[in-house]
Parts: sequence; structure tokens; C-alpha cells
Amino acid sequence: MKPPAASLGLRGRLLSAFVLLCVVTAAAVAGVSYGKARNEILQRAQDAAVEAMRERLAALYPLRTDTPGQDELERIAAGLNDTNSTAVAFFRGRRAPGRPARPPGQWRPGRPPLTPDLDRAAIPPRLRETVAGGTMAWQRVTWQDLPVLIIGAPLMIAEPDGTTRNSGIEVYTVHSLLPEQRSIDELALWAWLYGGAALVFAVLLGLAATRGVLRPVRELGRAARLLGEGRLHTRIEVRGSDELADVARTFNDTAAELERHVAQLRAMEADARRFVADVSHELRTPLAALAAVADVLDEEAADLPEPAGRAARLVSQETLNLTQLVNDLIEISRFDSGVAALAVNDVDVAELVRATLRTRGWSEAVETELPAGVSARLDPRRVDVVLANLVGNALRHGEPPVSVRLSADGDSITVDVRDHGPGLDEEVLPHVFDRFYKASAARARSEGSGLGLAIARENARLHGGDLTVANAPDGGAVFTLRLPRTQDQNSAPPPGAPDTAAAPALSAQDASTPQDGSTPSQPGAPRRDASPAPRDADGGSS
Repeated sequence: MKPPAASLGLRGRLLSAFVLLCVVTAAAVAGVSYGKARNEILQRAQDAAVEAMRERLAALYPLRTDTPGQDELERIAAGLNDTNSTAVAFFRGRRAPGRPARPPGQWRPGRPPLTPDLDRAAIPPRLRETVAGGTMAWQRVTWQDLPVLIIGAPLMIAEPDGTTRNSGIEVYTVHSLLPEQRSIDELALWAWLYGGAALVFAVLLGLAATRGVLRPVRELGRAARLLGEGRLHTRIEVRGSDELADVARTFNDTAAELERHVAQLRAMEADARRFVADVSHELRTPLAALAAVADVLDEEAADLPEPAGRAARLVSQETLNLTQLVNDLIEISRFDSGVAALAVNDVDVAELVRATLRTRGWSEAVETELPAGVSARLDPRRVDVVLANLVGNALRHGEPPVSVRLSADGDSITVDVRDHGPGLDEEVLPHVFDRFYKASAARARSEGSGLGLAIARENARLHGGDLTVANAPDGGAVFTLRLPRTQDQNSAPPPGAPDTAAAPALSAQDASTPQDGSTPSQPGAPRRDASPAPRDADGGSS
């Protein structure tokens, strides 16, 4: 699965949208204003130049001759010059400039520059055609990297009958637009400056706006995190009456309702745990009496005729199973109520494993790899319960060889219990340590209490460690017990708490009985509620 692409946060998106809107608006306003101002400046300069050209043309009439010589052409061209334009006259291939041309590099600073001399090739063809047809025309062009306005006009001759005819003389003036271009450039500069100022203002305004919007959003996120951490009393201060205030009120109402429901559920859970604990304790006395009767029935079962003997053995076995279930329920209630405590000692872990196997008669059936010198500060009784449960399960439901391997590093120890059976089904693995979990719905009744593995994991976690399970690559289940080598807990239980270091009061078992939450069907035969082949392991079974 590809990781999600990085994206801007809500603050960045709001700020970007606000700034983009302001920039687009400012650019549009500045662009339209610049375009209108530019056209207005150029149009005004063009109209003024054309009007001045008309006035100067009127001053030339009447013409002295309709066949002017070079001197006359120069006089005509000179009469059309002014301080910001240069004229040139054309007649039948002859050309007469109004004044000597000066190159741009020699123009005097501080005054509008005189335009360079104009030749016929520099005049746009369409403009020449229009003027040759007897019509005054003008056009803005860039000539020699300068913005200029070229105005062309034919000189007309009035006939005695009142008609006019074209004299063939064409005059053109080149009007410099450099002052107007400077004004336009200055206008563009100011537009950029105002746009930059608008951008800065937009960023500052966007930061202020996003801060006002995101403050309640951040408070909502913080409150949601606290609520997710279990602090159900978390509330948000409601400000104003806008949409964000409605969200805050909705959150507060939801949190209050959630707190009420969780309080009810916790009360119901506490009542259920208290009920189980009370029932379990109330059953201790009658079960103790039944256990004594079961011992007598075991002794007399061999002398009783069938089926009375078989019934006596069944009653004895079920009495022991019920006794063990009650003991496991009492132990689970101690974990749930938080009163379970460790009675820790400095323990040689290898010797503890050997003692667990030797006490239950499993030394010959289990392969061990127990390096010497591995010590840890543990509760030996609880670790013995865990090891007995794991090894007993492997012997009962796995296939040989069953092995126990001890390893250690500087901070922790690891005990691996492995068999070479079919292993556990993949859908069963996540539920192995659940209480009363049954891998097969058809097996509603099992030999164990269904709590052994759950108690084993709770004992591991009480030490600050954990108990996990996995299937080995070459077959078989591997249970891994990891425990820290030191403990922070006090060695004595809290005041008023039950003595969890003591063995269950109802067990009347001999040294061969595993202290793992199960009672074997025959001496030395441990049990686990996990079905063999395929091995499916009832979660929480012993």
C-alpha cells in the first residue's frame, strides 16, 4: 500500500486560497487599470500630435508651386517640424528631411528626444498606400527600438472650380512616444508595487483569518485526542454562535453522553466481575466438601460394581474440574480488580524450568536447552504456572519432540516452548489467549477451564513481559515467554489484598498435578483445551 501523499494542512490550504484570491483580484484590477491608462495616454498623445499636424499643414497653404524643387520640399518639411517630431517630404522620388538627423546617442538629456531621420522604407506599406490615395493617416510603430507615431498626409491643390487634386507631395512626421512610454513604465512599476503590497497585506490578513478559524479546530483536535486517551471529562469552551460554536456544542454533548455510557458500562462490568468473584468464593466451601467426597469415591471406585464405579470416577473427575474452574475464576478476578501482586525473588531461571519439569514428571519427555547462570528477579510461583501450562499443552496437543529453550540478554530473558505438531490454524492464532475461546463451535464442552492461557499471559504481563504464539516455519507451535530480568513491583501485595502468592485453596492435588489452571485426567497427564490434528487451541484454555 502506497503511503499517502504529503499535502498542505488546513492552515496552509486556507492561507493559499486566501492569498490566491487576493492576488488574482489585485492582478485583475491592476491589469485592467493599467490597460485603460495605457490606452488613454497613447490615445491622448496621438490625438494631440494629429491635431498639431493638421494645424501645421494649414499653415503651408497656399502652395507656391505644384512642382516644387528640393529647396521647396525642404521648406515644406521644415514647416512641419516641432520639438518632439521630425518631418520629411517626398515628391516623385525625391526626399527632403525637415532637419538634420541626429543619432539617439547624441540626443540631449532632459528634453524629449528628436527622432532619427526617416526614410521611405521605414514607413509601413499600408500607411504609404493610404496617404498616396489622398487620405491623412497615422500609425504607432517601433522604429530603431523607439516607440514613435508616424503621421502621413498628402498635400492637395485647390482648383478654380472648387475641386481639389493631389499634388503628389507626401509629408510624414515622426512623433516620439518616449515620454508616454516612460509614463506607462512608471505606471507599471507602481502597479507592481501596489500588487506586492496587496500580496503582503493578503498574507497578513490570511494569517489572521486562518488563526481565528483554526483555533477552535485545534482545540477540537486536542479535545478529541484527550477523549481518545480516556479522559472523558474533556470539554471545549463554546465561543459565539457560528458554525464552529455549533460543532463545539455538539462535541460537548457527544462527550457527555459517551462519558455517561462508559460509566454505565464500567459499573456493569464491575458488577459482573464482583458477581463472578462472589460466586466463586461462595462455592469454595461446598466444593471443599465435594473434593473430600471425591477422594473417598476415588478410593472406593475400584471395589464398586459397574456402572457404579464408572459413575464414581466421573463424579470425582468433574468435581476436580469444577474446583479448578472456581480457582481460575478467582485468579482472573484478582487480575481484573488490580489486586494481583508479585512475590519476587532472585531466581536461577534454568533451575526453575528444571524444577517445573521434574515436579510433573516431564523431564524425560521434554528436550531442554538451558544455559547456566541466567538469573532474574521473578515470582517463581507465577512463572511455574506459565511454564507448566505451556509445556503441558505441547505434550498433550503437539507432537514430539517438545523442547524448552532459554535465552537471555542484558535486560530480559526469553523462554521458547515448541512442539512439532500441525501447529495452530491462522484464524485461531489471534484468539489463543482469549478467555473461554473455542476454536470449534461444536466443542461446547472441554476438559480444561478455558482460562489457563489467559492466566498465563496475565502472569507474564504482571511481570512487565508478554506471552506470544506463532507457528514455526517447519511445523509446530512456538509459545514465547519474555520477561524482564528486574522488577519494579513491591514483593508484597497491597494492604488488604488477597495473598496471591499462595496456591489456590481448593486444590487437593499431589506433586504431580500441574499448577496451570487444569486438572489432568490421570496423574501426570496435563491438559489443554485445544483440539488435536489440526491443532486449533481453544483460546484461554489450560
